Amino acid sequence: MSPAHTHSRLRRLIPAALLAGDTLVIFGALLAGYWLRYHTPLGDLFIEVSGARLGDYLPLLGLGCGFLVISFAHNRLYDERLLLRLYQSLSIILKGIAFWFVTYLGMSLVLKFSPPISRLFVVYACLCTVVLLWVWRSLAHRLLVGVPALTLPLRQRAAILGWSDEAADLCAELGRHESHPYLLIGLIERPEGDVPVAPPPGAPARLGTLAEIENLFVRERIDVLITARLDLPREELSRLVNSCEKAGVELKIIPSVFQVFVTGLRLQTIGAVPVLGVEELALGRFLNRALKRCCDVAGAALALPLSLPLMVVLAVLIRRESPGAPVLFRQSRVGAGGRDFVMLKLRSMTPGAEARDHERQSTPAGDSRLLRIGAWMRRWNLDELPQLWNVLRGDMSLVGPRPERRHHAETLSSSIPHYMPRHLVKPGMTGWAQVNGLRGNCSIERRIQHDLFYIENWSPWLDLQIVLLTLVRWKNPSE
Repeated sequence: MSPAHTHSRLRRLIPAALLAGDTLVIFGALLAGYWLRYHTPLGDLFIEVSGARLGDYLPLLGLGCGFLVISFAHNRLYDERLLLRLYQSLSIILKGIAFWFVTYLGMSLVLKFSPPISRLFVVYACLCTVVLLWVWRSLAHRLLVGVPALTLPLRQRAAILGWSDEAADLCAELGRHESHPYLLIGLIERPEGDVPVAPPPGAPARLGTLAEIENLFVRERIDVLITARLDLPREELSRLVNSCEKAGVELKIIPSVFQVFVTGLRLQTIGAVPVLGVEELALGRFLNRALKRCCDVAGAALALPLSLPLMVVLAVLIRRESPGAPVLFRQSRVGAGGRDFVMLKLRSMTPGAEARDHERQSTPAGDSRLLRIGAWMRRWNLDELPQLWNVLRGDMSLVGPRPERRHHAETLSSSIPHYMPRHLVKPGMTGWAQVNGLRGNCSIERRIQHDLFYIENWSPWLDLQIVLLTLVRWKNPSE
């Protein structure tokens, strides 16, 4: 059997295997929800319907399982381009489960099932489904990216036309992560020979020139052509588009003009003239801002009382190590719209340490100014718990870019392109950069890229995903 035929079979079998695995896990999660509701003390938390036999509940479990799987499929969870994208897949799963939760609860109130659907069962089933699907999908992803024979068929063979700084960034990004659905096979030179004579380390090999593009499509089995520059003559650009159409090759363009918020690009018409521009961001809409604010208030109002005993214990330890100094540390940070606000933290450094804050953008591990309890708190990010009050006040959000001090923000904005758009939204206690390991002493450029990705791609599901990841990735790797 030829490698191409084997790859084609695996492209069909892997989504089918994930679909079958999801179905079994979902049904098992619903069974676990039934067991928690009717066969454990947790079922007595509220007065609801009396006990129900499993045989009577099985049709309802089957209905719920089928509904959820159909919802996943409708949202393209089993699209082969998403099979290696763990976080995107988990985002779809969270959306589907949230929709299923609301729909199932609505059905229990409107329709008269026999036996009646227990609302507590729906809650337990939803929680079990989230946890079990998260574990199952994480294990499946590790298997897929860990076995080249399974990974290779799921990746499209991609070539880059021309060379630019953006092309170099793309090569670095594809080499940094294993979850991209592309296998970069090489560079195709422009007529001017714009690919450097000595490509930088890690750059893909040269495949040929634009003049032999149609032969390269066949010889290299190219699925995707990524154009790094668009300064081709109009006639050559038209021929390139036609060649891609004939060979069935996807043509993608790196937008060198629009460097930020590219997912917000929309084609509009002014009269009969098409115009490409950036439309309003999702967080610029009133209803989305109101929804995010409601989630912030609810989350902070729940977390603040729960974390208060821990903060009291930490305050006592801080006072013992540094008697006479205030327990809370207040510092001005830059918030939404570039406005300053006072951010609260549990003090982790000796009094007066802030006088040297201008020297570094982040505090290094082993800094002599750190208290012993302060170093431990920073390792686990416990010094940031008082910021729940900042969230309640409206200065911060639970999720967003981390706030910077004014002098650092001004320095970074002059040295890092596209730094200032991160102030379009409220800063957060945690964020997309933080759950991806970009804390403390790390690449500021990469942190900014992740912040902009979050702002551009915000959704309630992305916030929920970041909160869940924070719970399992709350240890600071820089400390």
